[in-house]
Amino acid sequence: MSFLHAAILIPFLFCILVLLVHRLAPRLHTGWAVLPAPLLLFVYFMLQIPGIQGGEAVAASVPWIPSLGIRLQLYLDGLALLFALLITGVGTLVTVYSIFYLDKAKETLHLFYVYLLLFMGAMLGVVLSDNLMVLYGFWELTSISSFLLIAFWNHRGKSVYGAQKSLLITVFGGFAMFGGFLLLYVLTGSFSIRDIISQVGAISSHSLFIPAMILILLGAFTKSAQFPFHIWLPDAMEAPTPVSAYLHSATMVKAGLYLVARFTPVFAGQGAWIWIVASVGLITLLYGAVKAIRQTDLKALLAYSTISQLGLIMCLLGLGSASAFYTDPDQAAFFSKAAVAAVFHLLNHAMFKGALFMVVGIIDHETGTRDIRNLGGLMTVMPITFTVAAIGAFSMAGLPPFSGFLSKEMFFTAVLDIRSMNVLGLAQWGTLFPVLAWLASIFTFVYSMIVVFKSFGGKLQREKLEKTPHEAPLGLLLPPVFLASGTVIFGFFPNVLSRYLIEPALAAILPAMGGSYHVHISFWHGWTPEVFMTLGVIAAGTAVYLLHRYIKRWQSPGSPRYSLNQLYDSGLDGLERYSNKLTGFYMTGSVRHYLIYIFAFLIAASGAALFTSDSVSFRIPTLASVSFYEVLLVLAMLTAAVAVPLARSRMSAIIFTGAVGYLATLFFVLFRAPDLALTQIIVETVSVTLFLLCFYHLPELKKESFKLPFKLTNFLIAAGVGVVVTLIALAAGGSSPFPSIAEYYLKESHDLGGGDNVVNVILVDFRGFDTMLEISVLGIASLGIYALIKLRLQPGMVRKTADLVRSRLPLIKTNDVILQTITKTVVYIILTFSLFLFLAGHNNPGGGFIGGLMTSAALVLLAIAFGMKNVAQTVPLDFRKVTAIGLLTAFLTGTGSFLFDVPFMTHSFGYFNLPILGKTELATAVLFDLGVYMAVVGVTMTILFTIGRDN
Repeated sequence: MSFLHAAILIPFLFCILVLLVHRLAPRLHTGWAVLPAPLLLFVYFMLQIPGIQGGEAVAASVPWIPSLGIRLQLYLDGLALLFALLITGVGTLVTVYSIFYLDKAKETLHLFYVYLLLFMGAMLGVVLSDNLMVLYGFWELTSISSFLLIAFWNHRGKSVYGAQKSLLITVFGGFAMFGGFLLLYVLTGSFSIRDIISQVGAISSHSLFIPAMILILLGAFTKSAQFPFHIWLPDAMEAPTPVSAYLHSATMVKAGLYLVARFTPVFAGQGAWIWIVASVGLITLLYGAVKAIRQTDLKALLAYSTISQLGLIMCLLGLGSASAFYTDPDQAAFFSKAAVAAVFHLLNHAMFKGALFMVVGIIDHETGTRDIRNLGGLMTVMPITFTVAAIGAFSMAGLPPFSGFLSKEMFFTAVLDIRSMNVLGLAQWGTLFPVLAWLASIFTFVYSMIVVFKSFGGKLQREKLEKTPHEAPLGLLLPPVFLASGTVIFGFFPNVLSRYLIEPALAAILPAMGGSYHVHISFWHGWTPEVFMTLGVIAAGTAVYLLHRYIKRWQSPGSPRYSLNQLYDSGLDGLERYSNKLTGFYMTGSVRHYLIYIFAFLIAASGAALFTSDSVSFRIPTLASVSFYEVLLVLAMLTAAVAVPLARSRMSAIIFTGAVGYLATLFFVLFRAPDLALTQIIVETVSVTLFLLCFYHLPELKKESFKLPFKLTNFLIAAGVGVVVTLIALAAGGSSPFPSIAEYYLKESHDLGGGDNVVNVILVDFRGFDTMLEISVLGIASLGIYALIKLRLQPGMVRKTADLVRSRLPLIKTNDVILQTITKTVVYIILTFSLFLFLAGHNNPGGGFIGGLMTSAALVLLAIAFGMKNVAQTVPLDFRKVTAIGLLTAFLTGTGSFLFDVPFMTHSFGYFNLPILGKTELATAVLFDLGVYMAVVGVTMTILFTIGRDN
């Protein structure tokens, strides 16, 4: 595992540290424990600048699922480095800011920082991943972690609403993007982005190429809040200001820009790519700017300004990709200036918008309001904050001498130059780009002036403020001061960024020129059209700003009759309403109905597959001879099975059902399958106990209520399932087109898995990934049972439920002295045997699953003899935590293989001479088996205690 992998892993490891600090040092602000993570990562990525600038990309790969071409493949080039520095650099400043912004006495800080670290790690994973499937996984994790951050103040309805909206829209885009990734895999046979880029010439004419492009762009547009998917971003501003400054100015919203930049080498040769990306960006730029000047909440204004600025960068990325249409280096370089402007403005936006979000947070923190109508005159009481706001806003407006002025001039250059491109109709329609860009810049100038002069200019209105305004503490001021200083420094010295960050990033976005880019940014190029456009923006913008207060309908956001938000809300309401009707049609609350649906579908689907497939044969293979004992056993099982539907009470039905299971155990014994026999007999013991606990709470069984249609339906379903399963068994024996894999397991179990118990080696080694997913499903099921039973829908049900459980207590507990005396001895024998099964399982019958079930059986016996409450006091464990620890142990054992550059869940073993024990086999699979053991015990006892505990 390389340090690149460690860089992604560090934020996730710090999540554990945060929880430990919260427990062990509750008086310490958790932010101080988090701060080293982004700071160290920022230093590491800064140290990579010389190598990346010299053309030496860093690559690292660890196998994940090699058979499917999925690897933890990371690649650090100029583009990834640029974003990694933004993620960690701004992350460091946001962490410092949050320490002074969030009150540890009022907020659940440990959760906030866990969510923040999850997001940081996910974003690093997105920008560093070279494998499409790994990128998608991290992409969706950014959506989930941002949802948690936006909904951090979940007691506010608007926070929950904004979080839900952001999740639904971005996850929709993520699914679309996932489809695009799969289409690219179909075209290229590779999940590696670099491999896909190398095959562009061979796949660009394929019919699936354009659909793949559209789907990937949907993912980019939703994440970067492009029109018409922008509606989630303003509502996401209900998040705490540190979240807005981090997610919605510097990182998450730029993930879509990163995706477009990363896939520009793949799709840049398509005219549709240029038109879609550039047009959507330009429309978003203008729309966001117009909407911004109508806002009265400073944070809402910055939200729409962010949408507008993201549209500007998206437009530039689209225009910059036009260079792919030219093989002449001079022409390609001419049109690549838009891509240069995109990268430069992306950096500028992170600096000035991050500073402005922090400034708005300071205003809200120190005055108690963000309403522009109640602000004014803060310049005299908050001079440092005013200075930072002025620098950030003037840079956003594109005024000299700030860096935003330079990137805005480059934007004007790009939209003017695109008119000279004689392909794709740009020579005719390209004039729209500079016109719309100039109009949008006027509104950008206006909302930038509103931020400064409506908040800090004019008269101080103390009576409208919730708090007495004063300058913010140093901890809140330093981060925005640092960001604002960047816009000044790089305004005077822009070529520091050009050489070390912009040129390497450009080489990754437009690699056709072999990375031979030389970028030089200067303030003055003479009296160019761009200069006159800027002067026009200032003049027209000043006029609009002065008239702004008189345009009454622009002063209030209003509530338009039709809007995208209304379309989203009504669509969601309609979807919920009609889905409730549809769900209510078949979700009747009857378990019998649900079982009918499931089994009917099984019969229909499996039966159709069996009889429509030409490769299925019901040829009966050669059978072994049947002994007299086996005939008797089958007859006994049939008798017990027939007795179940004929039983007069539920207790009898449960006993007959258990008898079927116990008789099946004898079959495993006869067929020499001790592992299966042990598992079956313990499962039957535990499941019969759980059945008894559950069924005791049901009313008496009344046979007279079972009418003929009821019985006939049950008979048909039961007979259908029996016939279909029998046919499947016959088809499996007579139609398999492949040789049995059993011979491979029998042959390689000892040499590759280090064990002679083939069953256990399959569970913990060959098919360990399946086992991990199975215990995860069991864990989720146990938590679901716990939640369902503990959920109290009505306050009045609490007392009734408690009284009901106490009234049933005698059946859960016995006063039999003989049983209790025997149990005190037998339980230790069972526990010792379970430990033996666990340790011996790799070479002899047993294993973690069987050992866990045996331990659970011992605890069940204790519960029957002494009662649930006494067992809970004797064994004071939270079995839900035992389940979690077991799952974590199993997962960490699997991920430990990455340290040795081998695929996930790869196990190792060896033979060592140990004191007393002599030559002994040690296998890492034992650790995984320990996780299985703990998970099984935790799941079983969680269910048992939840159903039968007497409190």
